[in-house]
Amino acid sequence: MALVAVATVSCSEKSKVEYQTTVVEQGNIFTSVTATGTIEPVTKVEVGTQVSGIVSKIYVDYNSIVKAGQVIAELDRTNLTSELASARANLTSVESNLAYQKANYERNKALYDKGLISSNDFEQTRLSYIQAQQQVSSSRENVKKAETNLGYATITSPISGVVLSKAVEEGQTVAASFSTPTLFTIAQDLTDMRVIADIDEADIGDVREGQHVSFTVDAYPNDSFDGTVTQVRQEPTTESNVVTYEVVIAAPNGDLKLKPGLTANVVIYTLEKNDVLTVPSKALRFSPSEPLLQKDEIIADCEGKDKLWVRQGSVFKAIPVSVGVTNGTMTEITSGIKAGTEVIAEMIVTEPMEEDAASQNKNPFMPGRNNNNNNKNKK
Repeated sequence: MALVAVATVSCSEKSKVEYQTTVVEQGNIFTSVTATGTIEPVTKVEVGTQVSGIVSKIYVDYNSIVKAGQVIAELDRTNLTSELASARANLTSVESNLAYQKANYERNKALYDKGLISSNDFEQTRLSYIQAQQQVSSSRENVKKAETNLGYATITSPISGVVLSKAVEEGQTVAASFSTPTLFTIAQDLTDMRVIADIDEADIGDVREGQHVSFTVDAYPNDSFDGTVTQVRQEPTTESNVVTYEVVIAAPNGDLKLKPGLTANVVIYTLEKNDVLTVPSKALRFSPSEPLLQKDEIIADCEGKDKLWVRQGSVFKAIPVSVGVTNGTMTEITSGIKAGTEVIAEMIVTEPMEEDAASQNKNPFMPGRNNNNNNKNKK
């Protein structure tokens, strides 16, 4: 923005009027919201175990590249194999009992049909047969459970990605009695990251999906990264009476500079218009004052709510314009004036201090200038 000062002296001979001008030019208008956030992978899976046991083998380490279904660890199978063998033996036993109860039921049914045994004896035989069937079903489910638990001893990666953390070592015992312990954390794709930013409640109303975001991290202070708002979460977080909302920002990471856990200094552009005709907003608020006009200066006003003023010799001429968006400091001009036009931005009126008033305010205790004539007379 170019500023030119045009000074004139009013009729009072004490008031000094200064007109500051600016040029209408192409520029960018934006408003923004600042916040801090944390960088994390878009997809991150915590791999645990549903059975207890001793970790016998670990096949991956930090930063290992894994594929979906790849074996990454194994638990000791001794107890699990024993449980499976016991379940299978129990199934064999109840199946034998079922065969006996079935034969007994069929024999007693034939006798009952001939009236050779009482209905009570027959019903007792039928009940035993039904119970044997139920025991077989239950034992079969126990075998399936034991087989599944044995399968859990082999821990595989659920996704393809990178191992971010490893929480166990070989020989360590893990207990899954009340909760599933986390053994590994795997990120699916480190080239596709996101930023979780905490936005203050006073600013969240201006944040929308699709808005452009730029952010920096301390690890690369000279680099600026771009992103896009993909989600504005509705759940509030209150800490020390401060309410914030989480905003998810997509952050492409093709060069792998962004690492999980880095703190991002985020700027969300809630309003952004590039390469538009702009003028300082104060120029739209300027209006010449008749009492401060000099001799032969005149005002050529016009109709319209929004106008800009130019000075053509002794004439202050108003130009009607149409305005667009504004950020308070700069305003978009959509029509009415051309780029490069010099317009008046503001008027400054000052009262110059007279010399005698300045001398009256002189400090009497300050040492005065030496008088050479007096010095000569003293000699």
